[in-house]
Amino acid sequence: MSTADTSATEARTRRLPGLVPVAETLSSAERRPAEPGPPPPPPARRPWAFWRLLGSELELTFKRPRNLVMLAVVACVPVIVGITLRIVAGDEAMGGMIADVAGNSLMLTFVSFSFLVLLLMPITVSVVAGDSIAGEAGAGTLRYLLAAPAGRTRLLAVKYLNAVVYGYAVTAVVALSALVTGLILFPAGPVTLLSGSTISMAEGLTRILISVGYVGAGMAALAAVALALSVFTEVPIGAIAGTMVLVIVCQVLRAIPQLSALEPYLLPSRFTSFDAVLRSPIDTGALMSGLLTFGAYITLSLSIAWAHFSGKDITS
Repeated sequence: MSTADTSATEARTRRLPGLVPVAETLSSAERRPAEPGPPPPPPARRPWAFWRLLGSELELTFKRPRNLVMLAVVACVPVIVGITLRIVAGDEAMGGMIADVAGNSLMLTFVSFSFLVLLLMPITVSVVAGDSIAGEAGAGTLRYLLAAPAGRTRLLAVKYLNAVVYGYAVTAVVALSALVTGLILFPAGPVTLLSGSTISMAEGLTRILISVGYVGAGMAALAAVALALSVFTEVPIGAIAGTMVLVIVCQVLRAIPQLSALEPYLLPSRFTSFDAVLRSPIDTGALMSGLLTFGAYITLSLSIAWAHFSGKDITS
């Protein structure tokens, strides 16, 4: 290339500053797209995050004054029932339940369950479960919980397990209060069952444990129903009231003889099946039938709750 041509090229380059001489550009090898590197490592899994979240939820639940007051109330009822039965136990004309409790202290536990399992215990469980999601939405904290790496499914599972633990705590408190009250007010010894046979006190305690497990499972099923209603509203009292209306309606339906065919499918009708432990031998068929009903309610209710909550637009 002549000197004149070189000067002309340099002049054009100076006139167009955006152009770069070919000699100053990257080489063809450097212009090749870079080979993709290894994919970024997946985010570290936190195996204990779920349990920490559950522990935090349980701590909040059992430190809340409202929930502690409800536990105290259900603990007082067996004491009141026991004192009342002790006062009237001296009347020889009394029989049936009063005679059974007066004859053995352990029977007070089953009597207390009969009083509480149809109304007061469901109310306490409904308050905690119904407030689980709706309470967070109403307080404006649900979005912050979901902004954390909790996930909707995990949060729903934590809220449900928290309600289940509280339901079992309510059941255990009733049983323990009734057992202690019965041992103080009434004699201890062999237990006469509803079938007329007699079992030892140790076996009677074992049957109390079985009834606690069964009644707790019933409260877990009710908690699932309350949780399902809780994801549909931002007002906790709506979910709580809806659950209790369902319980009361089921009780009304049970009282109508023409609708007796519905009774096996109504959740509250299975709550009192714990009395199967008072048969000799234990009526395992009734217990298993009740547990299957509880399982069906839990599966259906949690499926509805997850299907709605997983796609719900959280605005509060």
